[in-house]
Amino acid sequence: MKYAKNLVMLTAGLLLAGAAGATALDQFKTFVASTKAAKGEFTQRQIKNTNGEAAKPSQQSSGTFLFARPGKFIWTYVKPYEQVLQADGDKLYIFDKDLNQVTTKRLGDALGSSPAAILFGSNDLEKNFTLSEAGTRDGMEWLKAVPKAKDTSFEQIAIGLRDGLPQAMELKDSFGQTSVLTFSKFEKNPALTATSFKFVMPKGADVFNN
Repeated sequence: MKYAKNLVMLTAGLLLAGAAGATALDQFKTFVASTKAAKGEFTQRQIKNTNGEAAKPSQQSSGTFLFARPGKFIWTYVKPYEQVLQADGDKLYIFDKDLNQVTTKRLGDALGSSPAAILFGSNDLEKNFTLSEAGTRDGMEWLKAVPKAKDTSFEQIAIGLRDGLPQAMELKDSFGQTSVLTFSKFEKNPALTATSFKFVMPKGADVFNN
């Protein structure tokens, strides 16, 4: 499936808020405490390891996101292919529009140490990640998050913050590949309804349960 892997590689992605000039960790903690939900737009690209040669970025993807803690989100790829990753707090639905195919999975504990947990999980991030300052780069304060679990696909995650809002996220996996996410039009605590994250099965879709 075109972007199913991206749920882990990306899912997730952003957070933070605080006064301008605050450290990345301060901004991060303030954002988590004050943001129960958010929406916005994203772009995503992968930088592949080329065995010592110059890294080569992949084709850029873009779309929109909506999340509410804990464990509810809609991550929608619009370009270059349409795909939806949606979680209602209990199950994850991956919908590939071109194939009219839906794959369902239980969220379970798998969310805990994944990049998705940073954006969509609970507020207790330090339970699953070791957090530390990572300096200033590209006009942003950076925070590094290293999973405490040894069996995750990611070596580390870096989050870039500016003016109390997440601007970028870099996810480095154990194969030397890095997913780079940038965020825009970020809106904190938008109005939501009881059915905002209810997945509606597309007509005639093939369904696979994992």
